[in-house]
Amino acid sequence: MPKNIFVWRRLACIGLLLANLLCLAEEKATNAQPFAYETRADHDRDGIGKFFMGREIAHVMGHQGADWLERPEREAEENTNLMVDSLGIKPGEVIADIGAGTGYISRKLSKKTGDKGIVYAVEIQQEMLDILTNKAVQAGFHNIKPVLGTVTDTKLSAASVDTIVLVDVYHEFDFPFEMTQAMSKALKPGGRIVFVEYRGEDPKVPIKPVHKMTVAQLRKEMALHPLQWKETIEVLPRQHIVIFERK
Repeated sequence: MPKNIFVWRRLACIGLLLANLLCLAEEKATNAQPFAYETRADHDRDGIGKFFMGREIAHVMGHQGADWLERPEREAEENTNLMVDSLGIKPGEVIADIGAGTGYISRKLSKKTGDKGIVYAVEIQQEMLDILTNKAVQAGFHNIKPVLGTVTDTKLSAASVDTIVLVDVYHEFDFPFEMTQAMSKALKPGGRIVFVEYRGEDPKVPIKPVHKMTVAQLRKEMALHPLQWKETIEVLPRQHIVIFERK
């Protein structure tokens, strides 16, 4: 066999190897996080000492605080009926209530989407899901589906949800980047994510600072994902409603 054939074969193998290495490098770069979580010893006592894009993550409310979610004065303080009305939910929609807690908001969403729709009530605490399920059954809601997620995954199927709603919960995510990735994947094309958060811009809102969020911070964090800001609705006494759509 001519010597130059061996040379060409060797060059071809080297080229293939380099191409594979380049593909691996591109894949790694694509999957790389465009930020780094930061841990600080000096931090707010109500936070966990972990920071994301300059924002300290708050402690998660445990199931021991379930009664606070169902407090009689909640409607007067937050006007949750107006909040749900402002979303323009259509009958038959598939909705995910992330960090659903006792299902207080899930039940209101269930009324809007009706029997032909579904509300996935996603929680990371089984104790909360047990409370949520019992309350839903007792109240006669049959389209609320409990889902046990994790701190990094909603456990929702890809492209399965029209609207994702998060009420006073995003600021508590241990892994906000990973959770937003999972939520984005769960959205149908053109689907939306709705954040309801206490206004971080307003010092008069009587909530601990790490449990508030500004619109600017939300927009900065969502810019890492295939989401675009649609609108901010300012009709509630203490919270803003910030809506993003999947590109």
